Amino acid sequence: MMLLRISGFEKGHSMLDTTHRRWSSAVLTVAAGLALAGCSGAEPSTATRVDTAFELPGERVYPEGIAVDERTGAFYIGSFADGTVYRATSGADRAEVFLAAGTDGRHTANGVRVDPAGRLWVIDSTAGVSVYDIDSRRLLARFDVAGSGDRFVNDIALGADGTAYLTDSRRHRVYRITPGDLTRAMDGDGHGLLDSSFDLASALEPHDPAAYTLNGIVADPGGGYLLTVDSTGGDLYRIDLTPNSTSPITKVVLNGGELTLGDGLELRDGTLWAAHNTGDTVTRWTLSADGSTATRTAEYHDQTLDTPTTLVHDSERTLVVASQFDKGGPLGPGAPTPPFRVLALTGI
Repeated sequence: MMLLRISGFEKGHSMLDTTHRRWSSAVLTVAAGLALAGCSGAEPSTATRVDTAFELPGERVYPEGIAVDERTGAFYIGSFADGTVYRATSGADRAEVFLAAGTDGRHTANGVRVDPAGRLWVIDSTAGVSVYDIDSRRLLARFDVAGSGDRFVNDIALGADGTAYLTDSRRHRVYRITPGDLTRAMDGDGHGLLDSSFDLASALEPHDPAAYTLNGIVADPGGGYLLTVDSTGGDLYRIDLTPNSTSPITKVVLNGGELTLGDGLELRDGTLWAAHNTGDTVTRWTLSADGSTATRTAEYHDQTLDTPTTLVHDSERTLVVASQFDKGGPLGPGAPTPPFRVLALTGI
């Protein structure tokens, strides 16, 4: 398997550079070896429209995650290139820097989420997750992955009880931070470990040891389960949060296709949206009441999506992060075309 050299990113951080190159190889191998099987059965939506929601300042942003603050309508976007976090206020056509690159030693900003208490959660893929107070921009706590082995902390979901769940694409785990864990960290020295987790390694389909697996994750608003996608295998997994469950991890039955190249997920009112990164595709799925089955109801494929990494639903729009990862970023050679954008899709 050929390793690609990634240029133009943060230099002097060998672990981060290695992670970029491994991820690039794994995902490009999947892209080359698999058709976008998850996007072949549903009719594309002819009514879907793509507009620019807002732009991001910078020549090499390579945005990855997005979150909305339900209190204010502001959006927060993380840069995978250097860890900058941007904020776009409601109605703005251009985002601004909210947390500068390298803040608190953070080298990347992958998944981001805003909780109801006004705290911003920001993932650093090679370390863990930082929690900030939005109003003061003050770091409240940081949780690091336990041990020194390979890791790639990728995305985050917030459960109904306030528990945070984070995927690790290399260790094939879903970490868990309870409200109590957060309180103890904030009341102590501000630090904690990501050591409580669900291990999905044995549930995943066989894959190349270098592959990146668990990616996007969402939480059932009722608190019953989590859903997380295996980008390499194209499968969706259900994690039962019911105490003493006899089958905590099961594969969701997918009707109408697979989730190959599946990246970020969004769940609203029984509808699941998925971004398929190098497939330049967004799909929509209807979930069964218990989340055990998902049926694909729509798809939209357009190169304008520019390698979508994740998405968030806002009123009648789906906001999609156009990462340009395949243009001089972690998924391909070349150079990006500024400005980097967050897109607004209507009709899907």
